[in-house]
Amino acid sequence: MANGNSGAGKVKIGLALGGGAARGWAHIGVLRALQKAGIKPDIIAGTSIGAVVGSCEIAGQLDQLEEFARELTRRRVLGYLDFNLSGTGLITGHRLGERLRKQLGDLRIEELPRRFMAVATEIGTGHEVWLSRGNLVEAVRASYALPGVFRPVKVEGRWLFDGALVNPIPVSVCRALGARYVIAVNLNIDISNRGTISNINPMPESDQELEAAPPVTAKNGVGVRQLLQRQILGRGEDVPGISTVMVDAFNIVQDRIARSRLAGDPPDSMISPRLHGIGLFDFHRADELIARGEAAAKREIEDLTRELDVRHQAHDDTQVTVI
Repeated sequence: MANGNSGAGKVKIGLALGGGAARGWAHIGVLRALQKAGIKPDIIAGTSIGAVVGSCEIAGQLDQLEEFARELTRRRVLGYLDFNLSGTGLITGHRLGERLRKQLGDLRIEELPRRFMAVATEIGTGHEVWLSRGNLVEAVRASYALPGVFRPVKVEGRWLFDGALVNPIPVSVCRALGARYVIAVNLNIDISNRGTISNINPMPESDQELEAAPPVTAKNGVGVRQLLQRQILGRGEDVPGISTVMVDAFNIVQDRIARSRLAGDPPDSMISPRLHGIGLFDFHRADELIARGEAAAKREIEDLTRELDVRHQAHDDTQVTVI
């Protein structure tokens, strides 16, 4: 059985956890399968939701994160959406940030027992920023700050948002940190099948498609909150909300960037959970997502462990002893 511990004669293993909003709960299942196979990554690099799950794994809080995810319902998900009527995002993210602080406390990245890196994007310059030190929660928040949805996060004087715009599946980060064998988890493999060109009639079939939502009037901000919820989450099965449109467009761009970067720097092993039919805001479907993630990892475990054993053996054979 392969062993991910980085002692003498062992190849350093890196795990690159990609972005994908709610689909990120599948990362938990992947980690569970790797644990059962005795594979413990020495390095974890995460983008967006991948940074959330990766940080909890390295901080020893994966059990607590899984419990939180499995307890989420549609109502509880809405409870974490602190809508913002002004500023740079529809959601401030304070409630989610407080939840992360409850689990991770004031941990600093450099204090973690294994190497961890969160990937973010700098506003204005578009620079890819690797967060390798400082407050862990702030780094993770910056990595998942989806433009237009969450407010950006200021870290060391730089305004940062979602790292998926520049490095959706951070294989390159793992290699830069010294990983000799990199396992990547791609949550958006099904989006790759959506790159065809279709001819459609740009005109609506009926005036009903242009009907606005009924006005909402209420006191104490309740009406405004309901309107925001409807706009963000959608008004019906056939009418996507603002966030659905934004996140879906964002993930199509993310997929194109990921394919380009992976072609230039491919991982040694790729785990791609089958997540078709699961929406990017289906955070309440954790049970299903975790199961699909674990199933995807199990499909690759046999080949993965065999390759690692070969790499470990080759690494042993090339050791130099100085006497």
